[in-house]
Parts: sequence; C-alpha cells; structure tokens
Amino acid sequence: MTRSKMAFLFYVIIGLALVGLATQLITSPGSFIKGIFITIGFGVAIFAFIYFVLLRKRAPSNDMKKYKKAVQQSKAKYKDRGNSTKVTPKKQPNLIKKKRTKRTSNHLRVIEGNKTKGKDRATF
Repeated sequence: MTRSKMAFLFYVIIGLALVGLATQLITSPGSFIKGIFITIGFGVAIFAFIYFVLLRKRAPSNDMKKYKKAVQQSKAKYKDRGNSTKVTPKKQPNLIKKKRTKRTSNHLRVIEGNKTKGKDRATF
C-alpha cells in the first residue's frame, strides 16, 4: 500500500513541476531560458571542478603502469610483422615436409599452483 502512495506522490510532484515550467515558459520565456542556461553553466562548472581537480591528479595504479609497459614492449617486438608490403613469390611446395619444432612464446609463462590430482568420483 505504501508503494502506491509513494508513486502517487511522485506523479503529483512531477505534474506540479510540469505545470510550473509551462507557466514560466508562457509568462516570461526570457527568464526561463536564462534560468536554463544558468543551471547548465553551474552543472558544467561543477563537473569541470570535479574532473580537473579531483579525478585527473590521481596517480595511475601500479598494475596500470605494468600493463602499459607490457603493451609498449609488445608493440616494439611485433611492430614490423604486420607492416610488410613486399610481394613474395610463391614457392613450390616441398615434397618432404620438415618437422616443425615447437616454439614457446617468451611473453607467456606458467604459474605453478597447488593443484591436487583429479577427484575420484567413485568415492562419492
């Protein structure tokens, strides 16, 4: 029951606000537009203060520094792989296939954990 009362009160307040805006727009549109611009100006000023003073001067976290360093290293490593514009002539396929060796990536590493062996489902 309280929810319907709150909804009714909310709709009454919104309706009164709309009537007030319409009345002000009809009686004095100049002051209405001036009020809108002043409100927007205060909003922009508050946002600029919060953004430039409080948020911008925060130091980036240590994780972000490590991530940016890793991105720079990766770009330096792979910078000329995608930019090749040479047209390579087609090679004839070799009849004898060479055994390819498995290469490991230098930027990947395995983190050892304390995993136990798989659960024995027969013991349930």
